[in-house]
Amino acid sequence: MLPLSDGLRSRNFPLVNVTLIVANFAVWLVYELPHLNSSIYHASFYPCAVNGSCHAPEPWGISWITAMFLHGSWDHILGNMLFLAVFGKNVEDAFGHVRYLVFYFAGGFVAMMTQTLMTLLFANHAASLVPNLGASGAIAAVLGAYFVLYPRSRVFGLAAIIPVTVSAYVFLGFWFLYQLFEANFGLFSSTANGGGVAFFAHVGGFIFGLIVARTLVSARRIQPQDYGAALGAPV
Repeated sequence: MLPLSDGLRSRNFPLVNVTLIVANFAVWLVYELPHLNSSIYHASFYPCAVNGSCHAPEPWGISWITAMFLHGSWDHILGNMLFLAVFGKNVEDAFGHVRYLVFYFAGGFVAMMTQTLMTLLFANHAASLVPNLGASGAIAAVLGAYFVLYPRSRVFGLAAIIPVTVSAYVFLGFWFLYQLFEANFGLFSSTANGGGVAFFAHVGGFIFGLIVARTLVSARRIQPQDYGAALGAPV
């Protein structure tokens, strides 16, 4: 199912979320498209760089950040940015701008390290040479936080060409189970042409987002908006 809307209006303009989307498209259009393969080669993250079994173009302490703004195809970036646009605005609303920005990058790091750990421990050396790229790990953290904050929101989208509306609890729950299922059948990250998927990055990011959001809610550090107000209904 392709999500198109969650029906929730944010209380404040999602400045960070919009900036992240603009930055991703800017990198795609200005940096990647003119020389796609060389751009991906130079700015992606390589798991083998972490244990020193290869020499990557950039240190892994830098490339985990640059790789978060790279994408392998139009489908890759459009899909990622759609998910971020639908679910990110309300997570930012609950977290606040600065905390959301820190959370986004932390989620991306945890997701990247989860994929790297599984690749280095259980895949072969050839898999560790495959470049990791994309914002989906950080976005998975956003989805995990959304799952905690807004489980009762209604997600409208398309299943093939059929309009469907389901609760966020169901949509994100099935999304996570699918990532977990697929992760057990492959330990490969994205390839330069977008042919592979880093499922363990999605799993790690989602769990991180879920834990962080639940912890902050329990500590009363963050609070989602009232559903009635978010939907524009009387409260």
